[in-house]
Amino acid sequence: MDSDKKERGAELAYAALDEVPQPKSDAKEITGLLKTGGKITGYQLSDGATVSKEEGVAMAKAGEIRGVGVAHRKDTEYLKSLPDADESNNLGSLPTVRG
Repeated sequence: MDSDKKERGAELAYAALDEVPQPKSDAKEITGLLKTGGKITGYQLSDGATVSKEEGVAMAKAGEIRGVGVAHRKDTEYLKSLPDADESNNLGSLPTVRG
């Protein structure tokens, strides 16, 4: 894929986000997903803590989680990976963990 297509893809991905919070210097990363029935219900953070999907959104908005933006589907907000060239750090590529 040429660089123009990558740039356009990244622009479209960013446009799909409602908010791209600025992370604080001590912000955590998401390292795993909590799922129920195949749906994400929460996140495991780099310090080992687990939080609900709603708590994760609030933390991201407060700059406490890095590498994510906030999007919505209908009336539900959720976190989405910020676009970059590395697919291995996308939320969908993370392991499912037990809460």
